[in-house]
Amino acid sequence: MVCNSNALWSASEAEAHINQLAQPLDPQRDRELLPLTQSLGRVLADTVTSPLDFPHWDNSAMDGYAVRFADVQQCSADRPITLAVVTEIPAGKIPQVSIKAGQAARIFTGAMVPLGADTIVMQEDTEREGDRVILRQAPQPQAFVRHRGSFQRSGEPLLPAGIQLQAADLAILAAAQCTQVPVYRWLRVAIFATGDELVPPDRPLQPGQIVDSNSYALAALVQQGGALAQVFGIVPDSRADLRRAIISAQESADVILSSGGVSVGDYDYIDELLQDLGATLHIRSVAVKPGKPLTVATLPGVGDDRPRLYFGLPGNPVSSLVTFWRFVQPALQRLSGRRDAGCRWLTVPTAEDLHSGGGRETYVWGRVTWPQGGNGEEIQFNPAPGYQNSANLVNLAQTNALAQVPLGVKRIGAGDRVKVLLV
Repeated sequence: MVCNSNALWSASEAEAHINQLAQPLDPQRDRELLPLTQSLGRVLADTVTSPLDFPHWDNSAMDGYAVRFADVQQCSADRPITLAVVTEIPAGKIPQVSIKAGQAARIFTGAMVPLGADTIVMQEDTEREGDRVILRQAPQPQAFVRHRGSFQRSGEPLLPAGIQLQAADLAILAAAQCTQVPVYRWLRVAIFATGDELVPPDRPLQPGQIVDSNSYALAALVQQGGALAQVFGIVPDSRADLRRAIISAQESADVILSSGGVSVGDYDYIDELLQDLGATLHIRSVAVKPGKPLTVATLPGVGDDRPRLYFGLPGNPVSSLVTFWRFVQPALQRLSGRRDAGCRWLTVPTAEDLHSGGGRETYVWGRVTWPQGGNGEEIQFNPAPGYQNSANLVNLAQTNALAQVPLGVKRIGAGDRVKVLLV
């Protein structure tokens, strides 16, 4: 089935349509419980609430003395107050006495505030004489007391569903004693490259042959994004071989990525085979450069009712990566259940002129650089040196951004601000 796929889609139209197709994994059916130690980088499938208050109890934010504010509110350099030190409370110990009028407790950072005390006086503002402490300035009421539940109350949401768990999140889960974490299962992405001219990098190169670099780059990008890459390798330009590869990927993966075979050449069979296999073709070309040939289709699920999302990327290495960054990467984030799915854009000055033919939205690859050492320099975009061509993989090295030259614009001057996609 073909769904208006012969139209030349704008980048924004294609992005919006792909977002509609990329339905997230089911938070109930597609989840697993993992030990906390194995949860880094995984996507949280359910909101986590804490059974504990944070802080767990009133505690001291300073080394000093726990006192009653009523005892010390009038003290000054001219009218010092002397209190009896009746106990010492290190962190991790339960106070054994309550503080009464005229008394203080020696206390350390993180220790529980004893009953009767409501204010901490930092030790730098005191003088110790034996079992007594002298105060010469009045503290603020409740100074340096971290009250129970002031950071977070028991039963309140602690971490929302859809976040990709980072180190600080694991620390929070550990503090909440959440040792089994509900996360989405890995999104499975099948990858293969098409073309009789392709050979793997460990095989001697013959005249006319090309090393398959796309499979390695796409697998790395999939893994960086928190999904499971299933690399099928190189598939020849044969209808039978391509059909078998697509069916096999359809059976094992949630998403299928192929590179090559989606243009209008005599050996470009992908779109034809997808239709034969009952796929709905949604997009076949997008008005971008590089990367105009782009097939987006949905195939019926095998073994379940979940459609398989198919992306047929161009074979040229730069075109393949650019279309992945622009369209596939945000779709994989959305499918994985991430709440922050989508392209990350910045607007920064360009260090050099940027050029385009004006007929398509054009992406210039390069690097966004951040100033070092606070010397007043501004964040800027630096296009990659050398010739920017969709087959020139070499100057794509260390690319971290794509500058967007809008449709109809032929030049953006050095120093002008440009919209860049962080990759």
